[in-house]
Amino acid sequence: MDHRTSAGERITALALALLTLFTLSRCTANGMSLSEATLAVEESALLSEASMVVNGTIEISTSFTIGQAVEEAAAEIRAFVASQLPCAKLTLVAATLTVEYGAQAGGCSYRGMTYSGTHTISVERNATGDVIVRHDWSKLSNGRISVSGTATVTWSIANGTRNVKHDLSWTRLADGRTAQGQGERTQSLLEGGIFEGIQLDGHDTFTTQRGTWTLDTNAVEVRWADPVPQSGSFEIEAPSGKRATLRFSRLDSTTISVSIKTGVLSFTLKVSSTGAISN
Repeated sequence: MDHRTSAGERITALALALLTLFTLSRCTANGMSLSEATLAVEESALLSEASMVVNGTIEISTSFTIGQAVEEAAAEIRAFVASQLPCAKLTLVAATLTVEYGAQAGGCSYRGMTYSGTHTISVERNATGDVIVRHDWSKLSNGRISVSGTATVTWSIANGTRNVKHDLSWTRLADGRTAQGQGERTQSLLEGGIFEGIQLDGHDTFTTQRGTWTLDTNAVEVRWADPVPQSGSFEIEAPSGKRATLRFSRLDSTTISVSIKTGVLSFTLKVSSTGAISN
């Protein structure tokens, strides 16, 4: 899986997990309770894993030449998938490629993720300015979670951004726990380019058996060298309407401040470059 995506998702889950540390140490009157904070982390972790599974297959489909005909782009994607995943049965019709992971003998892993299920890739636009690719998934799985749904991915060459609008449902295979959600996320590069990190912005709404949650990602700057974002914020709202906010600010080259607020309570932690947490 592309490290831009996987790191962003892992850091989202880690940052939200800090909320549980906060609620373990404090009364949360007027804010999230410990049980709500724990659920927030659990549900967000499942959302992150579902996103990682589909984003991994999005990365598989990025190997084509910008500016050529959409049919030629789809043919290039087919050739790349065939070279990387011999397990996949591939069907190409015009600019649409259907990938059935695990339908044939051979390896079915790509960058650390092993896939099963069906994935349809439709190249809708492949211009020098913008690229639009639609994805449809049916029971796409990494062995732990199964995901079905759609996403439209738009690259802006001029702005250097990638925008993903998704509508997904996911099931944890171990216990059948399900959720369904929609969202939109935009990735852009930091000043140092892809080798430094990315900025994440977006909004997710997802519904579980406990109700509907929202997660806002606001100008979160992720450097590959850091265990948590160096700036920006996450805001999560529980079905009860109670909210929690995590804000990040770099203190020096090796330390990042994480401010956590829920209700009238707030707390600040310091996270070192090694991942050590202190008050």
